[in-house]
Amino acid sequence: MFKHILIATDGSPLSERAALRAVHLAQTLSAQVTAIHVSDPFHVHSPKPSTDPNAAERYNRDCEKRAAAYLAVVGNAAGAAGVAFDSIHVSAQHASAEIIAAGDDKGCDVICMASHGRTGLAAVFLGSAAVEVLTHSHIPVLVWR
Repeated sequence: MFKHILIATDGSPLSERAALRAVHLAQTLSAQVTAIHVSDPFHVHSPKPSTDPNAAERYNRDCEKRAAAYLAVVGNAAGAAGVAFDSIHVSAQHASAEIIAAGDDKGCDVICMASHGRTGLAAVFLGSAAVEVLTHSHIPVLVWR
């Protein structure tokens, strides 16, 4: 069935539960997994440039730390399950496009992800990466609620 599963994680509790289920699926199918986290890029939301010249660098370091922690959850579960594991961290405006591209680049045959990560008004205005991946992916997408 599936031999290479891409697991998208945003670090939310729902995303973590979905990732752990995807690792279990991989173990059951003797598949390998690649986990991906997409960080939002640094933006200056002011017409006046930041007075801190290191703001972008600090932001990127923080993103790396968070991504490492999120991806480690999947990596630890994969290790405990005896599942081959790889990870990807990218910074991009459109997480869904990066998730789909990673699935293509890595030769994955399914993308697993949570139904949503953002809540409240952020979900309404920014949309759901899951919906965008479902809409545009040409490989199967398994979504957990």
